[in-house]
Amino acid sequence: MTVLEDQGTVTTTAPAVTLRGVTKRFGQGPNILDDVSLDVAEGEFLCLLGASGCGKSTLLSLVAGLDRPTTGTVEVPGGRAALMFQEPALFPWLTASQNVELALRLRGVGKKERRERAQELLTLVRLKDAGGKRVHELSGGMRQRVAMARALAQDSHVLLMDEPFAALDAITRDVLHDELVHLRQSQKLTVLFVTHNVREAVRLGDRVVLLSSRPGRVVKEYEVKIGQPRRIESPEVAQLSMTVTDELRAEIRRHGGQS
Repeated sequence: MTVLEDQGTVTTTAPAVTLRGVTKRFGQGPNILDDVSLDVAEGEFLCLLGASGCGKSTLLSLVAGLDRPTTGTVEVPGGRAALMFQEPALFPWLTASQNVELALRLRGVGKKERRERAQELLTLVRLKDAGGKRVHELSGGMRQRVAMARALAQDSHVLLMDEPFAALDAITRDVLHDELVHLRQSQKLTVLFVTHNVREAVRLGDRVVLLSSRPGRVVKEYEVKIGQPRRIESPEVAQLSMTVTDELRAEIRRHGGQS
């Protein structure tokens, strides 16, 4: 990937994630993904949109290394990506801090350093005083913050997010949008974000990529030229969202998919 700098010099940097000709099917079934090629630039926030069943979550699993493509290649040059699911998937018998520490323990981090780092990460996601609370004592938004801290504990600069805010109320989701934008910038993260919510995609993304109904193929890309911070109700976000929604609806009609 080539980047033009202000001084007129040109530097070339490798993408944070690269997919080339990726096809995925399970057993003898039909293709879930078909010939997907995509680059995610270092530091980019890329949102994936498409009808249910088009392979968005499957694509994240491939990037996370949880599965392999049937054909094609997936590369994450900086190492394994961290994956955050729609459900927080926290262990209810552990405290918030212990849930974060678990990811650090799996990396071989020592006990004292684990505790210190877990507290740093909880502070980063605005849960400084919640480390001793168990899962049932946390609100939905707080649980997702703990899940985000746990993902950050994996020490990856590539964060994969599979509809992480879908189950939250609108106000909590809006607050977490702001916090995610801040985290992405402060931690220099590359984010690959799956959502069904077009406005959410335009609210967060630098680029929105639309996948066709099954099999999933890249059919359209939209560069979001709206400065951050953005508001989900802003006219600029609404206007681009309508354009993307029209294309998504047309794609669903063409293939008979379900949104």
